[in-house]
Amino acid sequence: MNLADYMVSGFYDELVTPAGRPRAAARALWKYLKSLDADEIAERKVACEVAALVAGITFRVYFEDTGVDRAMPFDLIPRVIPKKEWDGISEGLEQRVRALNLFIDDLYNDQKIIAEGVVPADLIAGSEHFREQCRGFSPPLGVWAHICGSDLVRDGDGTVYVLEDNLRIPSGVSYMLENRQVMKRVFPELFEDSGIQPVDEYPAQLFDMLASLSPRPVEYPNVVVLTPGVFNSAYFEHAYLAQQMGVELVEGRDLVVDDDNNVFMRTIGGLEPVDVIYRRVDDEFIDPEVFRPDSLLGVRGLMRAWRSGKVALANAPGAGVADDKVVYAWVPEIIRYYLDEEPELANVPTFKCSEPEDLKYVLAHIDELVIKPANESGGYGMLIGPRSTRKEQREFAKLIREKPRNYIAQPTLALSTCPTMVPGGVGARHVDLRPFILSGQQTFVTTGGLTRVAMKAGSLVVNSSQGGGSKDTWIVDTEAAGRKEGGA
Repeated sequence: MNLADYMVSGFYDELVTPAGRPRAAARALWKYLKSLDADEIAERKVACEVAALVAGITFRVYFEDTGVDRAMPFDLIPRVIPKKEWDGISEGLEQRVRALNLFIDDLYNDQKIIAEGVVPADLIAGSEHFREQCRGFSPPLGVWAHICGSDLVRDGDGTVYVLEDNLRIPSGVSYMLENRQVMKRVFPELFEDSGIQPVDEYPAQLFDMLASLSPRPVEYPNVVVLTPGVFNSAYFEHAYLAQQMGVELVEGRDLVVDDDNNVFMRTIGGLEPVDVIYRRVDDEFIDPEVFRPDSLLGVRGLMRAWRSGKVALANAPGAGVADDKVVYAWVPEIIRYYLDEEPELANVPTFKCSEPEDLKYVLAHIDELVIKPANESGGYGMLIGPRSTRKEQREFAKLIREKPRNYIAQPTLALSTCPTMVPGGVGARHVDLRPFILSGQQTFVTTGGLTRVAMKAGSLVVNSSQGGGSKDTWIVDTEAAGRKEGGA
């Protein structure tokens, strides 16, 4: 691997300084990679691909009416973040999710934040994920979003921003865990004295959090993972997490709610009570009695059981009201209102198209901005102004004028890069990061997260559905590594 030829081209690089030297937390990795010749790198690359294939790490991409399972592209050069920096990011994520849970609970009950004019009433009235069926209810501990995946980006000056919050059914943690296992198998020597923090406690932490939600005071509550089935894009993850936690993976047809609102799982031995459901089915499909009557994915009566306190649902129905790119723009105010604290992590500077002055600016500078609709995901439905045509800009301007509440706009960030294996050598590719935050009786933030990488040169779109891949993310305790080296 000819790392000497690696070029840092005007962006903040996660591993290399503008002077071409490795950053402190990446020095051991950089030294090791430079010691490998081209044949050794080729062998490790093939070993990574084989390990990922054997593990069955796939995702589903949809084309028109068909779905195709693809291997998740995996890059063998990890992203490295120093532990000291990560500790601050972790605290900021905990603060953010704490405020968002208070916000959701308020919206479904007193709506004080609206009454006091902190956020506008039409912000919620125009939200497609606000569920009237959840009004007047508060789940145990007031926690609605038990599992949150917040996407982070680093700008050209090194500042870390929160790009969005995923509070409905965030996915990707299985890739984070498997990426680490692949790296351990292919580069075992790197994990001996490098101060790399572990990530493999996540399944146990997830189970403990889910079990703590049980409405029954039993020592071993019955937890299940509810999946839409094998054709879902994240089915690999559903099956993986169920297996890692040692719980049953079920579909809607496997569960039944009785007249007393108890939930049971059908088994060959008869009905077994279910206490907690980690549901990976969207709100509108979880209960045909309340939401879509044609849904075959959910369980009739599940909302009754949940509201009566007979079963816990994670994430709670209705949590998606805060999983909205327009609500995102108000999160700093939400943190100040509920916690009386300043945000520890900043939002990307955001223009709210529902605000007249912001709307005027956006329409005048549409060729410079990234325009995002409120509820799209996967990189779909947005306009990247500098890379758009005049026709696309005119079409988006029309959409914005018709429904200004449905859009926000942000400057085009100079996303950080990371050295990545590309045909012919190593090139800089843009990355983001999705850590996961668990909220229950305690809060737990993953040590790092899923680094997604745009495999195409110059691309800012990292989503797997649009050709992106992933990397292992190392949180490195340089002080611990130094102590080990000094004592060796």
